[in-house]
Amino acid sequence: MNYVDGFVVPVPKANLAAYRRLARKVGNIYKEHGALEVVECVADDVQPGKLTSFPQSVKLKPDEVVVFSWIAYRSRSQRDRAIARVMSDPRLSGMSPASLPFDGKRMFFGGFKPIVRL
Repeated sequence: MNYVDGFVVPVPKANLAAYRRLARKVGNIYKEHGALEVVECVADDVQPGKLTSFPQSVKLKPDEVVVFSWIAYRSRSQRDRAIARVMSDPRLSGMSPASLPFDGKRMFFGGFKPIVRL
């Protein structure tokens, strides 16, 4: 089975086009460095919950939308190598938290080992 990095981030609706451009640029760089697949999804049917939900998880504001993303790799070791290469890629050296089209402080992410694949 592969290895997956998952991400959830709030994106201001006004910045969605900029986010898409950034996601394409960064996603292509991840693929060049070994990712098998990069998927970015914008919330379409995501409601606030009573205890927890995607909107609550990122403290979603009225002018924002949730983006759920994942990057698939052959293995955890391949992912670790790819991330090291991506982080040192000069095409991303000018990026700072202030230049991103979303609030990175409310983003959450992690690595996952798939347990079922159909």
